[in-house]
Amino acid sequence: MKKILKTILKLITGLFLLIIVLVLSVLLIDLGNVGYLKITNHPEAENRSYLIRNVNILPMTMDTVLRNKSVWIKNGVISKIAEDIDAGDMAVVDGNNKYLLPGLTDMHVHVWDDYELGLYLSNGVTAVRNVWGQPMHLRMKAAITQDKILAPMFFTSGPKLTGPEFLGDDNQQLFSVGEAKDMVVKIKNKGYDFIKTYYGLPQDYFDAILEEAKKSDLDIAAHPSNKVPYEYHFRSGIATVEHAEDIVQQPLDYKLDTLKLNEVVAAFGKAHETSFCPTLTVFHNIYNMLEDDDILNSSSLGQMNPMIRKMDSKAQFDRWYGTKMEDPGVVDRIKNQHMFHLLALKKLHRAGVNIVCGTDAGIGVTVPGASIHRELELYREAGLSNYEVLKTATVNPSKVHGFMKDFGTVENGKMANLILVNGNPLQDLAVLQNPEMVFIKGRKLDRKTLDEFKTAATDRSNLLASFLRYAEFLVSK
Repeated sequence: MKKILKTILKLITGLFLLIIVLVLSVLLIDLGNVGYLKITNHPEAENRSYLIRNVNILPMTMDTVLRNKSVWIKNGVISKIAEDIDAGDMAVVDGNNKYLLPGLTDMHVHVWDDYELGLYLSNGVTAVRNVWGQPMHLRMKAAITQDKILAPMFFTSGPKLTGPEFLGDDNQQLFSVGEAKDMVVKIKNKGYDFIKTYYGLPQDYFDAILEEAKKSDLDIAAHPSNKVPYEYHFRSGIATVEHAEDIVQQPLDYKLDTLKLNEVVAAFGKAHETSFCPTLTVFHNIYNMLEDDDILNSSSLGQMNPMIRKMDSKAQFDRWYGTKMEDPGVVDRIKNQHMFHLLALKKLHRAGVNIVCGTDAGIGVTVPGASIHRELELYREAGLSNYEVLKTATVNPSKVHGFMKDFGTVENGKMANLILVNGNPLQDLAVLQNPEMVFIKGRKLDRKTLDEFKTAATDRSNLLASFLRYAEFLVSK
């Protein structure tokens, strides 16, 4: 009997070790497949000191173009801007009379793998704020901070914090005020950059999180909770309130009520410490799903993470397709609500609320990187000027968090997170879609390299690796 038990134990141990080896192999293979992002594989990006000549600058400190300028980049930082700078023995980049402006920032994304980092860069996005933190994001952040890989500046929340009633394996449920405080400390100690509060968080829990976040010097990005009044989120410590649709769903109780909207706008306008992140694209994509029965087979979705494409993209499409089959009127209702979101954004902007660009990319059918261009187009449709639109993805985010203050404008002392585009985006926002060159911490990436990043991320085969990383998150909760 002992021999049999010993044999069974050996088999179990062997099987366990085999599983570990297989898991590590899958993850290591996936890591090898994104080796194209390693800085050591891009010797042309090693030099972070050079002169950019013959370039037109959108400084984003004012609505103007500084024409025919030179920009001295020293160790990845903008050192001097002038009409003419002696290059000496420095390398020179010819701007060819193109337009130089700050790289774009997407303030609301869900990152699922390293491939997406290349996608963001290829679209001129040089900073992202990830709002659903998992262990893999801490490793990602470390690799970026230590200059091991080419990637946007990367900032991540901890897990989404909700209360005891709101179920879901993607949420971090809290069951007491004490646990809420402890979770903030845990998030801080693990190295996450800010707190993400979520739907279903009761007020006493929320108050505890605010109190502990202040002690821990952590900002909060708030997906509005239905357990508190919407206006509760307009307070010190809450850096941003997310999602235009939540204005309709919560204070307006699903009614497109302009008078009630005006009350919300007036209250938000007095909240000088809290910015608004609209994420219009992700809601508008509901309308796109309702209009296009073949959207899951579109070429653009080839840039989505395969796990998300199989699970979330399909689940969202099935949900809305089923709703349309039962109630065709849903198409017009979604379209009308989207138009109401544009009105809300216009009113919030006029009330002086700091608007920051966010897309909710990485879920549903909202593609990482490319979706920021649609988001900016929607702000233009809402009535913002091109300059005001550009501010939402450049200088405005730099006002939100202390960790973003070193980029967002083109001026001396700022980090050289920049994009070079063929035309003037003050006249045509579409020129942002395929930047000729992207500079990330001064590292130069040309269009050929950026296209390679995009190609490598299209129809990638890292489904199993993605599931394993998500399983790690579930186990670590």
